[in-house]
Amino acid sequence: MALSRALRCCQRIFSWIPVIIISSVVLWSYYAYVFELCFVVYLLIFHVCFIMFCWTYWKAIFTPPSTPTKKFHLSYTDKERYEMEERPDVQKQILIDIAKKLPIFTRAQSGGTQSYDAKNLSAMCTFAQQLQLYNHLAECCKWQCLPVKHVIGCKRWQLIVFISMSSAIRFCDRCQVIKPDRCHHCSVCETCVLKMDHHCPWVNNCVGFSNYKFFLLFLSYSMIYCVFIASTVFQYFLKYWVGDLPNGPAKFHVLFLLFVALMFFVSLLFLFGYHCWLVAKNRSTLEAFSAPVFQNGPDRNGFNVGLSRNLQQVFGEDKKLWFIPVFTSQGDGHYFPLRTLRESENPLLANEGKWMEDGGSDEESSDEILAVSEDLAHSPTV
Repeated sequence: MALSRALRCCQRIFSWIPVIIISSVVLWSYYAYVFELCFVVYLLIFHVCFIMFCWTYWKAIFTPPSTPTKKFHLSYTDKERYEMEERPDVQKQILIDIAKKLPIFTRAQSGGTQSYDAKNLSAMCTFAQQLQLYNHLAECCKWQCLPVKHVIGCKRWQLIVFISMSSAIRFCDRCQVIKPDRCHHCSVCETCVLKMDHHCPWVNNCVGFSNYKFFLLFLSYSMIYCVFIASTVFQYFLKYWVGDLPNGPAKFHVLFLLFVALMFFVSLLFLFGYHCWLVAKNRSTLEAFSAPVFQNGPDRNGFNVGLSRNLQQVFGEDKKLWFIPVFTSQGDGHYFPLRTLRESENPLLANEGKWMEDGGSDEESSDEILAVSEDLAHSPTV
């Protein structure tokens, strides 16, 4: 126990090393630019860039990550009932019942595609046969508590069905909390973070809902700071190159200021460009690598509501405050608008309800099912 605490303490100390490195480089650049080179003409603009950089960096580091509120935590009764239950399917059902009261639309990433031997689907033209096949598939999945969501293709004599664990609620065993949409557990911070993007070692903090705007502004003002230093020092670098610059410590500062500024600028340019693309698509870094799963399956664009609204979710509605490091993001981090999906875009979803109807004549139902079957038979194989 004591060893574990000592290791955690060492980890926390070492995690500040990247921040110390960045801070040391910035302080050295300030000393070299203001006291050694003393470019009086540029000092006003330099200090504006320096202050904005320090402000955004401070906010990105010391803004604590937002965590789920108490209503997403299990109550004492629910927690006891969940822990006492040994059957996984019953545990899932307990979480489903609790999540019905919460604004949760994403599900755990699991599921897959399974094929079942069957007669040629187009030959099964009676409602009784079709219903029998569907009930058989439902029984095969019942023991796993997995609903049959879509019939996604027909390949010769096999019916290929997508079995989605859309009923599996995202639950954190460590924090004992039902995860809101876009919330993930950070193993470094040891907590669940709302709209977690990634854990950044350069700010020693989780980048998420509470500080994502500050992180983006930190990247942008860092680039501006580097560009300003490189552009104003470049003329003195040329003098150094041709030998017109007098000997002294200024040579060292001019040389290293230029190369360090350019090196950081190139690195930040790629990172900033990538996050601009993420903001435009309304994705986090985690969602870019692994698409969020909804009840109808995974969808990378599930939270994409258009460029304008995507920008407003991060920077707020008041454009005057977009470039100032004050919190203006929309919402509370627990709920995010979803991209609307119409059933007409997916004929399988539109006809799924018809397969579950018990009423109606056999002839009418069989005609409808035959139409769906023929569409599936001509669809591309999976």
